[in-house]
Amino acid sequence: MEEREKREMCLIIRISSTTESKTECHYVVAASTHYNCDDPLVSTLSQASFSSSSELSSSHGPGFARLNRRDGAGGWSPLVSNKYQWLQIDLGERMEITAVATQGGYGSSNWVTSYLLMFSDSGRNWKQYRQEDSIWGFVGNANADSVVYYRLQPSIKARFLRFIPLEWNPKGRIGMRIEVFGCAYRSEVVDLDGKSCLLYRFDQKSLSPIKDVISLKFKTMQSDGILLHREGQNGDHITLELRRGKLFLLINSGDAKPPSARAPVRLTLGSLLDDQHWHSVLIQRLGTQVNFTVDGHRRRFRAQGEFSSLHLDYEISFGGIPAPGKPVSFPHKHFHGCLENLFYDGVDIIDLAKRQDPQMIVMGNVSFSCSQPQSVPVTFLSPRSYLALPGSFGEDEISATFQFRTWNKAGLLLFTELQLVSGGLLLFLNDGKLKLHLYHSGKLPSDITAGVGLNDGQWHSVSLSAKRNYLSVVVDGQVASASPSQGPEQIYSGGIFYFGGCPDSSFGSKCKSPLGGFQGCMRLISIRHEVVDLISLQPGALGNFSDLQIDSCGITDRCLPNYCEHGGECSQSWDTFHCNCANTGYRGATCHNSIYEQSCEAYKHKGNTSGFYYIDADGSGPLEPFLLYCNMTETAWTIIQHNGSDVTRVRNTNPENPYTGFFEYVASMEQLQATINRAEHCEQELTYYCKKSRLVSKEDGAPLSWWVGRTNETQTYWGGSLPDPQKCTCGLEGNCVDSQYYCNCDADRNEWTNDTGFLSYKEHLPVTRIVITDTGRPHSEAAYKLGPLLCRGDKLFWNSASFNTEASYLHFPTFHGELSADVSFFFKTTASSGVFLENLGITDFIRIELRSPAVVTFSFDVGNGPFEISVQSPTHFSDNQWHHVRVERNMKEASVRVDQLSPKTQPAPADGHVLLQLNSQLFVGGTATRQRGFLGCIRSLQLNGEALDLEERARVTPGVEPGCRGHCSSYGRLCHHGGMCMEKPSGFSCDCTSSAYAGPFCSDEISAYFGSGSSVIYNFQDNYSLSKNSSSHAASFHGDTKLSRETIKFSFRTTRTPSLLLYLSSFYKEYLSVILAKNGDLQIRYKLNRYQEPDVVNFDFKNMADGQLHHVKINREEAVVFVEIDESMRRQVHLASGTELSAVRSLVLGRIIGQKNMEEKAIAILLVGEYASGCGLDPVCFVEGSGQPLLLTYNITQCLSKCLSSFYSPISPPFPSFLSFNVDHSGTRDDREPLTKTIKSDSAVIGGLIAVVIFILLCIAAIAVRIYQQKRLYKRNEAKRSENVDNAEAVLKSELNIQNPVNENQKEYFF
Repeated sequence: MEEREKREMCLIIRISSTTESKTECHYVVAASTHYNCDDPLVSTLSQASFSSSSELSSSHGPGFARLNRRDGAGGWSPLVSNKYQWLQIDLGERMEITAVATQGGYGSSNWVTSYLLMFSDSGRNWKQYRQEDSIWGFVGNANADSVVYYRLQPSIKARFLRFIPLEWNPKGRIGMRIEVFGCAYRSEVVDLDGKSCLLYRFDQKSLSPIKDVISLKFKTMQSDGILLHREGQNGDHITLELRRGKLFLLINSGDAKPPSARAPVRLTLGSLLDDQHWHSVLIQRLGTQVNFTVDGHRRRFRAQGEFSSLHLDYEISFGGIPAPGKPVSFPHKHFHGCLENLFYDGVDIIDLAKRQDPQMIVMGNVSFSCSQPQSVPVTFLSPRSYLALPGSFGEDEISATFQFRTWNKAGLLLFTELQLVSGGLLLFLNDGKLKLHLYHSGKLPSDITAGVGLNDGQWHSVSLSAKRNYLSVVVDGQVASASPSQGPEQIYSGGIFYFGGCPDSSFGSKCKSPLGGFQGCMRLISIRHEVVDLISLQPGALGNFSDLQIDSCGITDRCLPNYCEHGGECSQSWDTFHCNCANTGYRGATCHNSIYEQSCEAYKHKGNTSGFYYIDADGSGPLEPFLLYCNMTETAWTIIQHNGSDVTRVRNTNPENPYTGFFEYVASMEQLQATINRAEHCEQELTYYCKKSRLVSKEDGAPLSWWVGRTNETQTYWGGSLPDPQKCTCGLEGNCVDSQYYCNCDADRNEWTNDTGFLSYKEHLPVTRIVITDTGRPHSEAAYKLGPLLCRGDKLFWNSASFNTEASYLHFPTFHGELSADVSFFFKTTASSGVFLENLGITDFIRIELRSPAVVTFSFDVGNGPFEISVQSPTHFSDNQWHHVRVERNMKEASVRVDQLSPKTQPAPADGHVLLQLNSQLFVGGTATRQRGFLGCIRSLQLNGEALDLEERARVTPGVEPGCRGHCSSYGRLCHHGGMCMEKPSGFSCDCTSSAYAGPFCSDEISAYFGSGSSVIYNFQDNYSLSKNSSSHAASFHGDTKLSRETIKFSFRTTRTPSLLLYLSSFYKEYLSVILAKNGDLQIRYKLNRYQEPDVVNFDFKNMADGQLHHVKINREEAVVFVEIDESMRRQVHLASGTELSAVRSLVLGRIIGQKNMEEKAIAILLVGEYASGCGLDPVCFVEGSGQPLLLTYNITQCLSKCLSSFYSPISPPFPSFLSFNVDHSGTRDDREPLTKTIKSDSAVIGGLIAVVIFILLCIAAIAVRIYQQKRLYKRNEAKRSENVDNAEAVLKSELNIQNPVNENQKEYFF
């Protein structure tokens, strides 16, 4: 096998040691190239091609640094081993470099363990090579003789290479031997001076109006300029422009405006492109579809406009807009720099210009070689960096100029000490503004502020001047100066200028840096109008410095590419970037994690009730959240509305002139599909009203009306879960109006009928349009109505698997989460440890495990070494309860969260590897070694928002079972007020039959209004004779049923006194009554012995008939009664009348009708003819001796209007004062839930129910008015109408009610 093939196939990250007597090669391959460009380039170079910062001796010179050579001392070693040393090679001309290799000094302890690789065209203005857009350094050698290769992807095109050692063998010194691999690089170059350009005129016959391919490279020091422009007569144009170091591309087809300061730019790529290094551009256009690529970063978009092709002139300009014979359409600046390998649809533009082809017009001065402007930047790498330059002592003026660029908002730019007086002059950044501060003893300090937003990464020029009574600073040409009175009386320079920071105080400097050091780049530094030669800094001949990178600007745009997901806004500093996730619906370091649940089912099982919610169906995936309504019943129903919920009438159509009705939903089709795929069941009610309008042709069976769903296919069935063509619900049920047909409408009757059905085949939902063609005959008419999309449950939320042995696991395809990954799942177990999930790469891996009963650990390695993050719980996770785990890893950090415990995070190392590269199968519930497997249940496992079907895989895997029961142990707490949790195959439900509450969680209070004289009576036992001849059942009940204890809870509100609230009677003339006395006191009467007087308990602490809601709780244990009122007033009494209530007959709420004994008559006399009148005897719970509560309900809709009328008066507000409507955007039960609207009534109030009734009454009134208006309009215009009429539901219903050919159930949905 050839050496090149070995290098491309071998990949070894860990470098092992070797003996000196045997040389080993270790290969690191980033990617293989597709052509032969792998020749050694260094071995043939002369000694003069090598240079270095220094050399230990003549035998350690740079010329001895050839790979595998033993000349001299066996390699290059510098005089001093520090991070400012370098080894440089000159390849003689620009070459394409595809790989590098390093070795230590032969037979020594000198080798480099990590290094930087830099490149340049001219030997000046170096650029650092980066891997993965973030890795700056290369891993070097582990011994003196092994060879480490690195394949470079992308390759480098440069003449000069420089190796900068960062770390070396601590027991030796720096030592290197190198080799570079590649091939010759040929290119065509043109240099434009900012006033010139190239104009190319096409061959019209070969020109394609819909296709363009443009490729080029450019380099410049200017931040602005037109690279190319092509324009048409009607506003069409293509423009590529460099603005502030970024490339802007606008493709406009007719209706868009040309680029200007106000016009929106269609696409932006690149950053810091004014760095005098080559950048590649590729533009591919096919019609209005465009691919735009800059330096390997690609974006796709569709150009603005209505046309599929651009109407452009037959010429294109490069470097500017000459616009001969017509005015320039927008302000512009010519490009100043070099273009290389410029191709337009395969035509070499620069070659044509060099050959002076007639199709080319060269305007201005151009040259076909690239000039190399000399500018020496320096990079301040850390807050500890500084550059100390000498000035003149005792001068009466201080002046300095320089340019800088940075992302940091704060940092010291310049400090110099003042002589003769104790003072100094500081120039620094603060919040992106430049501030000049001059201080000296005995005087007030002078301050000047200039500029704004100077931390934008652009080059900014600064000039400061200080002399007697004068102080000024100029920023980007804008002058800011202090008044003469604020200027210094005298200036004496201190001699040393500190740029970017201050040295350590141990050096004796008086330099001050109140906001820390500067991190960024500087260039063109001059002191007292003399330019500083920064190249002279390298040998130490000029000034002093620390932690600098000379002749290179190492600034990088950490927001390119933008790793902030879901529209998060990226900002940056020198070291890192930050994501602003506000108003995105996502959170986390990179806005990756959705703040919304993925389904209504998930909201329900967090305890939320019905309401509007945002749903993010794919979690952290690309789909945006959207708003819908969740109806929380025994199961959670998702309700998605559209724009066509009204009945729409259709006339005058035929197959040649069909009618098409379109339905637009509140969500995109991708969002709907994700929601439908998660649901257990979906349905949509479609009603087709017809009068002489058929669905199917009698002649040939061709469909005359049909609907189209998500798959964009024609559907001809009108009900049912399976697509049975040309059948309706009546055909499936066998009850069509004409048994010859499968649909009512196919009977073709001259009267209204309909075909109504629920469409429930999920793959076809939702309905997106309906087509009607048979309403063109006389008296023919049709109408349709489509209900909302209804989906029930969430099959993925409950998708689970049970792992029964430690050796069992499920395997899935490799997880791909290179830059951003999240994993979430539920688990429950009784085991103390086990691996939940594992995925391996060559060296990279991820693993989530239960490390111990109270510790969940996330382990991973992305090339920076293994990391572990653990969450410790105060209680054990092995409690057989469901626990939720969420793990996330991104460019910024890794985090773990379990349940509601505080999350643990691990920041990513700065400038480290970021790509997670896995290649094995994903193991769930175990590992590849079948050790430390998990015992228990895993549910709802999702990776980057995509759910894994555990149940499907578990069905065919030994040791693993699909599903997992026992949900009530975790979710039973959601069933309130005595509701019983009932297990279901997928989830649970609350049984409220033993509770005085209703709803999905037994939390909805039940209440009623009692008008004057109204009552509710519940008979526990039918009346019977107490004679000896009564039935055995009655005698048994009469003789054995005795209550020695009971608990009664209820709430009430009224303004009437006296009133009877509750009366519990017995066949033995025993009773319990709760009464409001005439003065508003609450009175409780117990008579437990017919022969004794009743016990009476009075509560006279306040008037209880005050229209406010009051809560009463009575708990009796034999003769001891405990009474609690409004959770504040409590009393305990002892009864004298007895200890048991025998043979309970009935419970009366309100009025006692037909008094049957003296006791009831006596109570009636006490009430003076008045009975309970008011709103809201809330839940009444009567607990018998067995402890089982009894729920009393009855139809209250008939009396609600009375409740309103009794409390409403002309002088009172429109709503009774006891109704309270609160809008809560934070959730029903969890204040972190992102609800849009939730309506609550105050505790135990029937306000919500009353509001519904008000709404119903208003709707009825509105419908009545609408019907009346529609009837008048219909009668007046019936003879004239010949076109489709929308929103004719009222008229149609009127006609249907008159004819009434088919009984049907009407359904309405209120939100």
